[in-house]
Amino acid sequence: MNIELLVVPDCPHEKPAAEQLRRTLDELGLRGVGFATRVISDQGQAEEVGFAGSPTVLIDGRDPFAESSNSVGLSCRMYRTVKGLSGLPDPGRLRQALAAARTDRPGR
Repeated sequence: MNIELLVVPDCPHEKPAAEQLRRTLDELGLRGVGFATRVISDQGQAEEVGFAGSPTVLIDGRDPFAESSNSVGLSCRMYRTVKGLSGLPDPGRLRQALAAARTDRPGR
């Protein structure tokens, strides 16, 4: 499983997003699975990866929170959660996305 956390420079949600991602992986028994943090610093990079704002989690190159209304660019990202809009993904949906990626892997 290849996981990336994409952020803009000085994103205020980078650390909480990384902590949420690590905690969720650990809770799923995926302590050995790491992730890379990549800083997206210009519009060209944003367009290349379809960056919908900071922070964005990519699992095997796919954004499990992508919505047709997301625009590509260097901005903060807002997620729809059960508690309303948030700067972090909904914990339950993140868990589901990671669990699904784990079960989609060959040999599992």
